[in-house]
Amino acid sequence: QRKNPFSNDDRLACKPVHTHRGDPTYGRPPEGSRTEQRGKDAHSHVEKEVEELCLIIRSTGEVGEDGHVSVTFGQLFETYVTISNKVVGILLRARKHGLVHFEGEMLWQGKDDDVIITLL
Repeated sequence: QRKNPFSNDDRLACKPVHTHRGDPTYGRPPEGSRTEQRGKDAHSHVEKEVEELCLIIRSTGEVGEDGHVSVTFGQLFETYVTISNKVVGILLRARKHGLVHFEGEMLWQGKDDDVIITLL
């Protein structure tokens, strides 16, 4: 449509055709677009879920000798699964942000129930 001489839509003609990897807008939705707003809303929703997960770890876990609160994955799974079915994904996001620590790449219900999750 950008190259169509019969198109009457000026919005298509004024947008850049390609962005390159060095461009700060590369891989980002247009500023002010609904897509950008949906992304921001999703990001804030996930942040709230991470905060809620940390609160649940703090309330259900036990304080260790090092002063950090720890809980087993099995106990956390049983508690958190009634709130959200995304417990593993939220745990991975929390670890990415340095809020929790646990061994292994992925946690599986049943197999990793004894893995200790520590709130940092």
